[in-house]
Amino acid sequence: MDWAAYGNRGMEMGKATGFLEYQREVPGEIQPLGRISSWEEFSVPLEEEKLRVQGARCMDCGTPFCHAGRLISGMASGCPVHNLIPEWNDLVYRGSWREALKRLQKINNFPEFTGRVCPAPCEGACTVGKNGSPVTIKSIEKAIIDRGFAEGWIQPEIPGTRTGKRVAVVGSGPAGLACADQLNQAGHTVTVYERADRVGGLLMYGIPNMKLDKATVQRRVDLLMAEGIDFVTGCEVGKDLTTEQLLESYDAVVLCGGSTRMRDLNLEGRRLEGIYQAMDFLTQNTRSLLDSGLEDGRYISAKGKDVVVIGGGDTGTDCVATAIRHGCRSVTQLEIMPQPPLTRQPANPWPEWPKVLKTDYGQQEAIRVFGNDPRRYLTSTKRFVGDERGVISGVHISEIEWKTSDQGGMIPDFIPGTEQVLPADMVLLALGFTGPEEGLLSQLGIQQDARSNVKTREGSFSTNVEGIFAAGDMRRGQSLVVWAIQEGRQAAKEVNRYLLKETVSSVI
Repeated sequence: MDWAAYGNRGMEMGKATGFLEYQREVPGEIQPLGRISSWEEFSVPLEEEKLRVQGARCMDCGTPFCHAGRLISGMASGCPVHNLIPEWNDLVYRGSWREALKRLQKINNFPEFTGRVCPAPCEGACTVGKNGSPVTIKSIEKAIIDRGFAEGWIQPEIPGTRTGKRVAVVGSGPAGLACADQLNQAGHTVTVYERADRVGGLLMYGIPNMKLDKATVQRRVDLLMAEGIDFVTGCEVGKDLTTEQLLESYDAVVLCGGSTRMRDLNLEGRRLEGIYQAMDFLTQNTRSLLDSGLEDGRYISAKGKDVVVIGGGDTGTDCVATAIRHGCRSVTQLEIMPQPPLTRQPANPWPEWPKVLKTDYGQQEAIRVFGNDPRRYLTSTKRFVGDERGVISGVHISEIEWKTSDQGGMIPDFIPGTEQVLPADMVLLALGFTGPEEGLLSQLGIQQDARSNVKTREGSFSTNVEGIFAAGDMRRGQSLVVWAIQEGRQAAKEVNRYLLKETVSSVI
């Protein structure tokens, strides 16, 4: 296909009245009670004809905010990797699946990941969604890449020549993988170091299997290996491999270690047995699941326990769903923020990310199993209590209201008379992350910013140390998988310039 001509097709793109004729339809799901005994993904793909109809809803809006990828009011609006969404929507509508795959892969290294776990800021910025239901962009993206693998269209693309330059990527999460992929395709020799026993970082151990099957992650890793990338697992740079060895062996280093320093809750009773960090809970569960189908018992089990999850984000939801699959007795999820509204508010206009109430898969399952939504909003923890053995037995909570401090900021204030004690045999802290771990950064002499993230020059991915770059959560702070991919891609461009001392390779 002549892509230059394709880009000038104007109003021929899509079915001009599709958004008026067809209603939004999303893939089905195995019902909650039918899926909680399994660790498998539970989405039921749409049939091809239905996907084509959904592609027809893309309205050729002229200015496609869906792939703008901008921060508005601190939230992503549109796709951070700038997916060519209207183009592959149109190609799906026309039944040109292989061409749709080419357009999808041109911008996004790993659509099989974003098509499963991305919250779809593209849909939040969809023009059709301004006065109706947005196009099912995420579902179409997933269908394109899954079909590409199923049809055998995706094969290893091995660079024809090598530059002789060697690059080390530290960390194999989405930023590290994207950076390694881009640099490898540019002809550089790339080695990725991962301290865990499997490649994938957050993709492998931070996201439960029912949201992102680990065979999907491994399939991509195997492809990258076939294309020439070398992966070294079980190796923590700065310990197993010294920084001196690292710098002597490579022409450039890219730090993609993520934001892995977990936020804690230092309250009375915090050291009681039975209080865990959410990521430890999720990581151990996935590792045991992959190693033995949970037969080895080397994970933190919620079976038969009253579980309290502190934190209302995606990680908290994953904890709720995992605890239910273990067979917990009850589960409660505490959220210090107020319940979001059911619809967009005037202060949250399109194309901003819609800050509205969503009932995710974990809450759906809790409602069916226990008869109520596990979330309690405007609730804060005051202290933990335990039994005579030093084991957690309860969580003292109180309702709060947000007030303006003397400095003008918003602070939570406990409401008298609302304190109560929740029974708890297990508490999971899903409070997010405060930045990257500092050991390796200190050894390398890397400067950090006020938020403790790696400090890079404005508009750049280079650190204060010559030849060392940073990307992903380690640089920007805890964020979305799709932002990590974009960071890895952009860092690769800069590394390529540095290595070749000339204009960026056309491959990148």
